Amino acid sequence: MNWQTISDQIESATGRAFNVVSAHRLSGGCINSAFRLQGDDRSYFVKLNRADLVPMFEAEFAGLKDIAKTQSVCVPAPIVCGKTAEHSFLVLEHLEFGCSNKVSDRLLGQQLALMHQKQQPYFGWHRDNTIGSTLQINNQSDDWQSFWREQRLGFQLKLAADKGYGGRLQADGERLCSNMAALFDNYLPQPSLLHGDLWAGNAAVDKPGRPVIFDPACYYGDREADLAMTELFGGFSRDFYAAYQAVWPLDHGYGVRKTFYNLYHILNHLNLFGGGYLRQAESMMAMLLSEIH
Repeated sequence: MNWQTISDQIESATGRAFNVVSAHRLSGGCINSAFRLQGDDRSYFVKLNRADLVPMFEAEFAGLKDIAKTQSVCVPAPIVCGKTAEHSFLVLEHLEFGCSNKVSDRLLGQQLALMHQKQQPYFGWHRDNTIGSTLQINNQSDDWQSFWREQRLGFQLKLAADKGYGGRLQADGERLCSNMAALFDNYLPQPSLLHGDLWAGNAAVDKPGRPVIFDPACYYGDREADLAMTELFGGFSRDFYAAYQAVWPLDHGYGVRKTFYNLYHILNHLNLFGGGYLRQAESMMAMLLSEIH
């Protein structure tokens, strides 16, 4: 790998000379290649992918900037993104991670609630991005239910149909999309800034003990969608949820709607990774339809 083009871009973005001393491949992500780029006096975290995927990194760069602007929860500072002859790349501040504890868990809950209080008069975002490696449409809308029906569940259901997942999944999905208003009785979501992909693997604590979130799929939407995903794959503590609730209590209907919001991610996993998620998606739909009728 010739790092000169990326090194030049770092110098241009920071206004400081940067000489690559070493590059260490890092483990973790299944979508991008990741490296720690070490210079004489500082290092950076670099993601690489195919040259045609620059828009994916541009959207991540923009999401990190939007979260940073809220001055709530810490993110790795985005430095520059672009492409070389062979790769697209994203350069971020390199952070050394430590271990979470009750204090950092509580702090993350508080800071996430503050981030969610950053709002806009519309749902969606100023550009599309990706959820995993799947396109995520973010056309701006003033109606949350229409936004979720068309740009989230409906979009994933159509992808699933194109991949051959029909039958019960599509029939129940259509019924759910047609009757979802019943899940929103006496509840009016506000368009909060969301991380969009907030599972345990996208949150950590740095060496000084500050919570950090990364790999966002940002848009403005119901804050419950972010909270729901924190429960989907585990990893967030009771201290985290208690601290969030203390800053901005959740509506009592969240207990049902969290399954509704997480259905989007399970459908995305079905489309990305295959039929192992089909039964889970169908079970979630059955539970939600039983709540509606």
